[in-house]
Amino acid sequence: MKKTQTGFTLIELAIVLVIIGLLLGGVLKGQELINSAKVKNMANDFRNIQVYVYSYQDKFRALPGDDKAAVNHVGAANNGNGDGLIGGAWNASSGESFDFWQHIRLAGLATGSTVLTDDTYAPTNADGGPVGVQAASTPSIVNLKGSYVVCSGGILGKFAKELDTAMDDGNTATGVMMTAPVASVDGATAATAVTNTGETPTIDDSTKYAVCMAF
Repeated sequence: MKKTQTGFTLIELAIVLVIIGLLLGGVLKGQELINSAKVKNMANDFRNIQVYVYSYQDKFRALPGDDKAAVNHVGAANNGNGDGLIGGAWNASSGESFDFWQHIRLAGLATGSTVLTDDTYAPTNADGGPVGVQAASTPSIVNLKGSYVVCSGGILGKFAKELDTAMDDGNTATGVMMTAPVASVDGATAATAVTNTGETPTIDDSTKYAVCMAF
């Protein structure tokens, strides 16, 4: 009497394991590509804001947000005070740093809503965190020097490290780009968690931070 085969042969098990390995490799590679795209998108935020500032200045001889003739120049809702600074914190919900976005969008330099009360007016990064710009004279991260500071919040530590490596010196405590806890970069008081000691601070990959870049 012929016996009925039960279970899997070694060849069948090997084929199953190979298929599982390929599927896992594909998932991991896909996640890697998604993460890489996020970092590139965030990096573009920092670069683009610099372009917006200089392009608006070149066109109107004024700073977006601070432009005292913005109503005439682009049909904005508010003029700035024209003191040569983008006033207010980078993540403020009113004032020059908030009006900045309306000015550059009405000037045709960026896309997005121009309605100040629109829920989608305030820009966000690839992880949904706030993005903004302010004068360097407004407190941000200790020893971050420049004329203006661009900040992006809610960025995972692993992405913050990649951004610094791609755009600065690879040290999140030195150079023109630095990282600090989100709560300490609120525009009210300078962050003390990150200082220019020359040593890379402990940045947890799974914790969210604010990354700021001066220019």
